[in-house]
Amino acid sequence: MRRSDLVPSNQKGPTMRTTQIVFGERQHLLRVLDSLENSALPKSRLEQERRVLEELIHARTTELNGVNTSWDEKVGMVLSAEAKPELLEKLAQEAPKSDYYLLRLISEHPRVSSRTLGRLAKHPYGAIRENVARHPNADPVTLAWLSRDRSQPLWYLVAFNPNTPAALRRKLQERLRKLGQSQASK
Repeated sequence: MRRSDLVPSNQKGPTMRTTQIVFGERQHLLRVLDSLENSALPKSRLEQERRVLEELIHARTTELNGVNTSWDEKVGMVLSAEAKPELLEKLAQEAPKSDYYLLRLISEHPRVSSRTLGRLAKHPYGAIRENVARHPNADPVTLAWLSRDRSQPLWYLVAFNPNTPAALRRKLQERLRKLGQSQASK
């Protein structure tokens, strides 16, 4: 998991547990379980620790399915290179906005349609919008819309997307040159 995957929140208190965080925890627990299986521990301790880890893994799986039913199956479909654009569209439409991991995978998929990317461009999670901004299937309208967001590095990514209209690309690359010049003069 990238550090940027931890979703910043304006709320005071605990951080929101996204599907990315829960999935990462489960993956880590699976690696710990694998490590445990290869350890020379007394049988009773090995069984006790295995049982605790399996309960924690099950709890994470239940949490993921609570966000989006059949979560692992849907992630598996998106990870398939043969996933059709229509399937990706359907999964994106049905996924709750809080399923950051699944939606991020869809936004990275090479077969995702420009229509689906246009919808994902409005998602609140920055990593999804960044994937859309760099995606070769993003259409010019979506890229122009993303380029207006100065709070994220979106305009920078849009500047180098080959589908960005030439006039907008020149404008954004000029902004980048000016930014570089102002940084060099400091």
